[in-house]
Amino acid sequence: MSSCRLLCLLALYFLQSSVSAEQRRLTADKLLVITAATEETDGFNRFMRTAREFNYTVKVLGLGEEWKGGDVARTVGGGQKVRWLKRELLKHSEKKDLVVMFVDSYDVIFASGPEEVLSKFSRLGHRVVFSAEGFCWPDQRLAPKYPEVHSGKRYLNSGGFIGFASDLSTMVQQWKYKDNDDDQLFYTKIYLDKIQRTKFNITLDHRARIFQNLNGAIDEVVLKFERAKVRARNVAYDTLPVIIHGNGPTKLQLNYLGNYVPTAWTYENGCGICDDDLLFFNDVDDEEMPLVYVAVFIEHATPFMEEFLDRLTTLNYPMTKIRLFIHNNVVYHERHIHRFWERHKALFPDATLVGPEEDLQENKARAMAVEACKKDPECAYYFSIDSDVALTNPDTLRILIEENKSVIAPMLSKHGKLWSNFWGALSPEGFYSRSEDYIEIVQGKRIGLWNVPYITQAYLIKASVLRSKLSKVSLYVAEGMDPDMVFCRSIRDQGVFMFVSNRDEFGRLVASTNFNMSRLHPDMWQIFDNPVDWKEKYIHENYSRIFEEQKVFVEQPCPDVYWFPAFSEKMCDHLVETMEDNGEWSGGKHKDERLAGGYENVPTVDIHMNQIGFEKEWLKFLKEYIAPVTEKLYPGYYPKVRTLTTLTSRYNPASSSLSLKLQTLELGDVSGKANISSDVMCKDSRCLFLGDF
Repeated sequence: MSSCRLLCLLALYFLQSSVSAEQRRLTADKLLVITAATEETDGFNRFMRTAREFNYTVKVLGLGEEWKGGDVARTVGGGQKVRWLKRELLKHSEKKDLVVMFVDSYDVIFASGPEEVLSKFSRLGHRVVFSAEGFCWPDQRLAPKYPEVHSGKRYLNSGGFIGFASDLSTMVQQWKYKDNDDDQLFYTKIYLDKIQRTKFNITLDHRARIFQNLNGAIDEVVLKFERAKVRARNVAYDTLPVIIHGNGPTKLQLNYLGNYVPTAWTYENGCGICDDDLLFFNDVDDEEMPLVYVAVFIEHATPFMEEFLDRLTTLNYPMTKIRLFIHNNVVYHERHIHRFWERHKALFPDATLVGPEEDLQENKARAMAVEACKKDPECAYYFSIDSDVALTNPDTLRILIEENKSVIAPMLSKHGKLWSNFWGALSPEGFYSRSEDYIEIVQGKRIGLWNVPYITQAYLIKASVLRSKLSKVSLYVAEGMDPDMVFCRSIRDQGVFMFVSNRDEFGRLVASTNFNMSRLHPDMWQIFDNPVDWKEKYIHENYSRIFEEQKVFVEQPCPDVYWFPAFSEKMCDHLVETMEDNGEWSGGKHKDERLAGGYENVPTVDIHMNQIGFEKEWLKFLKEYIAPVTEKLYPGYYPKVRTLTTLTSRYNPASSSLSLKLQTLELGDVSGKANISSDVMCKDSRCLFLGDF
């Protein structure tokens, strides 16, 4: 071995020994985190929250200043950050034992504390360490000049680096470029210069021990649930990085990870951030409550419209602090709007109603409502709700406002289904993709506040955000895109977080696909698609008490005949009106062509359920509401719900033959074991008797 080579090796050995000895003396108070941010965005606030959780000392550069570093989300730029850092590091250039870590803030979260950072920095044995990624950006022509690596990412990323303050200060003093020049290219050229790489003893964090850049590595990073905390684990290198950086097009994946890391949600403690920054209105007088613009959109025919509109009047919020906007694009629902307005217009004196005669497209109607809020200086919140939302929690507005988020939606889903008003992830094309936690969130197995890429049908927006971050973007109008997709994309592009909350029960979504407006009372046919709404509207309010207080709510006028509450008044009215509207009553003769044999032993004036297309709905009613009563009255007996004929008979109470017909009419129940009395529905001196044979 030559003496020259031996001297070089000895020099390198003593240099690394000196570095290692110096690094072994590092303590948490010797680490300063520096970041750059011109405004306090949702991403910045998340960054600072995780920094505070681990007691990092953070210096923020550029707050309140104008950003001149270019559009770094789409092209090169970011030089302004180096200029700020150059000035700041001059203050620390003489502090030999100070370690500085520079990281971005809008798309970065901490997964662990400064002790782990310094420990890993020490073990790497270099004075300056840059994060690494799999792409050579911004100049791919420089790729061949990079040193070869046998394991890990090869290329430098400037979104995170750590080193001794004296070395970093000397390094960045070389910056003499424009604010919109590229910061990563500047650092790359220093690293590729072998002389400077040796001088500053620079290396890259090839295996993501400290820094994890997500771009190009999403499939390598998974959640690792530990005791009362969550880490992001790199499965490719089996490392637990401390800083997670959602660089490039990986912001949504960072949002997903940020829903858990480091303690946002854990199995042991549930949601760890849900009670942060809450607003409280318990002691606030009604006149002091914030003004909310409530915008209602009826864009397609929707079942249970009367109930939807009536719920607007039961919101637990001062009506004087609500400005109502209704856009109805369905002629069929004009009757519902008219009835609602006649009953409740005194509650909403400043309401705006836009009907189908205006021929206003949905996207423009939504934009119109938002603009009304933005232009009203008193408007504090904008709440959008679609007609297929059954908002059964009257406290919804208060709850969402108290969460104090820029944009937040109540979690709603179709009854018994996974279809909801949010998406947990997006496909590469920007459409629905199921996140790993989607099912558990919808089913309520994980409760919390979730940062998601898409919300729809009901959401609350701070008016201050509409007037600032979202003031210059088109929220709903874009060529070839549906309003909901435009809305969510616009918000994501502005770096505003959209949250969905399943901390409370807010209601559900109403299915409207099979809603048939041609029927007189189409809600009657919704027992399959919307069973909960159907029950609330058409089942007697005391029905459930049959199973708790049988002696009070079940009568037995004669052996094996039972009376009990089943239908609501509304169901009675709607069924009577539906039969009368059909009008195809039998003649009350023995000859009946509707029957297989053409002969009726006990003729009545009736309409069969299959004549109005209600037979399968009627059988569903028997199965869900009559069969359980049979089981209650006859314990151990499990009926099979089946009928040969279901019909509705009409009688005139003034007729002298009524008693005779009642005596001769035998109605078999669903069990075949006992006769449970038929429902009797009367309207305008007319009665209908329902029977199953």
